[in-house]
Amino acid sequence: MESKRGNFSGGLGFVFAAAGSAVGLGNLWRFPYLAAKYGGGIFIFVYIILAVTFGFALLTAEIAIGRKTKLSPILAYKKLDKRFSFIGYLATLVPIIIIPYYCVIGGWVTKYMTAYATALFDPSLVSALADKNTDSSYFVDFIGSPVAPLIFFLIFMIISVLIIMLGVEKGIEKISKILMPVLLLLTIGISIYVLTIPNAMEGVAKYLVPDFGKYATMSFGDAASELILTVAAALGQLFFSMSIAMGIMVTYGSYTRKEVNLTKSVNQIEIFDTVVALLAGLMVVPTVYIFSGAEGLSSGGPGLMFMTLPKVFEQMPAGGIVALLFFVLVFLAAITSSISVMEAIVSSLMDKFKIKRMTGCLIVIGICILMGVPASLGNGLWSHIQILGMDFLTFFDYLSNSVLMPIVALCTCILIGWVIKPKAISDEVTRNGEKFGRKKLFNVMIKYVAPIFLVVILVSYTLAQFGIIKM
Repeated sequence: MESKRGNFSGGLGFVFAAAGSAVGLGNLWRFPYLAAKYGGGIFIFVYIILAVTFGFALLTAEIAIGRKTKLSPILAYKKLDKRFSFIGYLATLVPIIIIPYYCVIGGWVTKYMTAYATALFDPSLVSALADKNTDSSYFVDFIGSPVAPLIFFLIFMIISVLIIMLGVEKGIEKISKILMPVLLLLTIGISIYVLTIPNAMEGVAKYLVPDFGKYATMSFGDAASELILTVAAALGQLFFSMSIAMGIMVTYGSYTRKEVNLTKSVNQIEIFDTVVALLAGLMVVPTVYIFSGAEGLSSGGPGLMFMTLPKVFEQMPAGGIVALLFFVLVFLAAITSSISVMEAIVSSLMDKFKIKRMTGCLIVIGICILMGVPASLGNGLWSHIQILGMDFLTFFDYLSNSVLMPIVALCTCILIGWVIKPKAISDEVTRNGEKFGRKKLFNVMIKYVAPIFLVVILVSYTLAQFGIIKM
């Protein structure tokens, strides 16, 4: 039994760890695709507005809950109000569902990173990864294999678990302080390189300039529907991007020292996460647009990352080196997010069952293997097994991100806005005498606006998943 709870050494350690959690695959493969799909600058403008309002409110609430209670989600919500203890269990269930398939995707990233590293000594591999010299798909063949994706899934999972085993300060904080500056430098460096490519400004315009022309040809009703879908898509991205409603920020908040300025920390996390997301779009959208045209931007997620981009890298000057640096960047983003998701589970297990960190890590390994193997084989040997028409990985993603996370966030808003009242959070934020600069905004968002938005995203993503609407 561990009697002493881990802590971050200070505000900087907390910010790097929380930013590491926020900056993940959602920034690098989802944000660019959504920006290209929903009018470039229009989507970016909507996203930034939501980040400084909706995102700010929920991020502040979850971090404050963690620091106020000094407990992980499974017990934190119960301490605030016993009637809402179920939120803690739902918030803990989210990372339990996410981490197995996140490790599967992390394994795919690890495979491509090592493949491009090998390509430095065998340049023909760059063409193979781009399907240049074959009629088959390198990515499809890889994920359809019964062994290879499992091996890389286990490698990625073990790396994540080893960091968690080191603890809060010596593991999570120390690694985040090293990896996050490297990640930011790589993002800036690749973005600058992209801007030097001939005709890059055409792609930049596609990414940044608002495409109001698409609304000009629509009826008022269709334009309104498109705008609602844009808001829903930006809201969904915000969940991915800021690690909201996953129990992570409550957990990290519980490791934050009382003297840390929460308002300043939240602002820094918001800025870091948003800057990386914007730079990710600057890396991906212009590059794909230059070499593949508008049709190259039509796919997001794995299709963009593992099929479209390798074709783009194959055409670029020094494409093999750029590809390696890019997948190192993606790997770092995936690892920092993976350890935060794992830590949310381990912390809850330690608090609830009074077990040691090592025991909690072993349980997480068991969860990852139990659910990760089906998620991995669901693209190959077990592809015939479907849940509501989805393979295992897609179903886990839908259940966690489109159902449970909006429900957790909605219930959190009800708890804070109408039961314990926003003042409970405000008092925690200002406990050291610092100002709560957006206090009125927080109160309005948490009580009224955020719940409405959450219902919209819950309904929209459910309808989209079953093909009733297109997002």
